[in-house]
Amino acid sequence: MFELIIGTNRYSSQEDFIHTPSGLPDFAIPAFIFCKAWLAGQESFELQTSGSTGTPKPIQVLRSQMTASALATQSFFGITAGSEMLCCMNTQYIAGKMMLVRAMVWNCPILVIEPSSRPLSDLPTHFSPKFVAMVPLQVEESLSTNLEELKSLEYLIIGGAPVSKKLKSSILKEGLNAYQTYGMTETVSHIAIAAFEEGELMYKPLPEVELGQDSRGALWIKSAMSNYQTIQTNDLVEFHEGKRFSWLGRADFVINTGGIKLHPEILESKIESSIQPFFPNHSYFFYGVPDEKLGQKLILAIESLEPETEKAESLRGVLKEILHKYEIPKEIQLIPEFKRTRTGKINRLKTIQTIT
Repeated sequence: MFELIIGTNRYSSQEDFIHTPSGLPDFAIPAFIFCKAWLAGQESFELQTSGSTGTPKPIQVLRSQMTASALATQSFFGITAGSEMLCCMNTQYIAGKMMLVRAMVWNCPILVIEPSSRPLSDLPTHFSPKFVAMVPLQVEESLSTNLEELKSLEYLIIGGAPVSKKLKSSILKEGLNAYQTYGMTETVSHIAIAAFEEGELMYKPLPEVELGQDSRGALWIKSAMSNYQTIQTNDLVEFHEGKRFSWLGRADFVINTGGIKLHPEILESKIESSIQPFFPNHSYFFYGVPDEKLGQKLILAIESLEPETEKAESLRGVLKEILHKYEIPKEIQLIPEFKRTRTGKINRLKTIQTIT
């Protein structure tokens, strides 16, 4: 049976949602209001896109799309009614809202807690969630603070950002039942899921999801989750056997230097272990600037409050040893603060605009 659990209070029937209780914590109010609207039969919901298909904008998403997404995920994993769920995501955004939809469609109890980096700490006694969605940072923290609780999860889906090599290694080492998801607001959460295994992540589409590529090699999606509309993304992918695909990066971030196309996200993953000794836990990304000779010149931007130019030069020396000559950044720029989206992701384009 569906139950929305907030603290020691439980709400399940439509009657429980007639009046918004006084004293609800701020983080729980959007969850309560959304469930109230859903149980009342509301057919359309306004959401804010993340920018996967273009400039972020508000869109209307139908109830049928969200239901289709929940049912496809249930079919993929084989979730049964009554399985306890934990929502540790902001329910003002699609990831959190879809956890609520899944609970209502699957007839499962769901505990909503304030989003934090350690979501498995201080859970109520005798509450053992089986299905949880987290962002990479939450998984990283939980590995060191709540490993046993993390290992007890039957299904842990990770989204919001790609998992780092280091985190992937820890997931495999600990044998977590974890999956990386691929999706966006326009497809009401994920449309494909990749199990963690050695080698490149291979995404498998959910049931009844149709995929293809445009002339750039960027993915398009058509399914009940997209209201049977073709959603054209800016994500470059490579298809493999069994309708699986691997993610290469964003088409709008591709850098053409000397006629060679570089995918920043792939390079960023490649240098992860090399950059940590010099700039531990610093954010970074590659981008291109116009260059008369090369067309575009490769730059590595690192978020750093200190002008540590000697470290940057030492890092560049190490990168020369591990990268192909055309992958070596011509410059390393130390930027005091990157621009970020409302959900905490690096906004590359706005950051670049402040640099150039």
